[in-house]
Amino acid sequence: LRQINAAIKASIPEAREKISWSMPIYWKGRNLIQFAASKRHVGLYPGPEAVEAFAAQLAEYKTSKGTIQLPYSKPLPLELIGEIAKWCEEKNQLNIKSM
Repeated sequence: LRQINAAIKASIPEAREKISWSMPIYWKGRNLIQFAASKRHVGLYPGPEAVEAFAAQLAEYKTSKGTIQLPYSKPLPLELIGEIAKWCEEKNQLNIKSM
């Protein structure tokens, strides 16, 4: 969890760290990305648009609407996690500007 937190923080340093729903969340006007430990995996929650946008890179992971499961049996894709976090921040900025 610390490695994931560090990867996200390095990618979106301006985002505020919060705890919500008992999970670490990165916030910038709205939730950008969050994560939590489960029994067999770490859940990464960037939202459905991010999962769709990164579908090719996430092919080896179990995903569902807005969720990515990172099993403990595989090395963490920290660079990819950082890319997804940055994408979530950029997508949020676009949504704010279009309002």
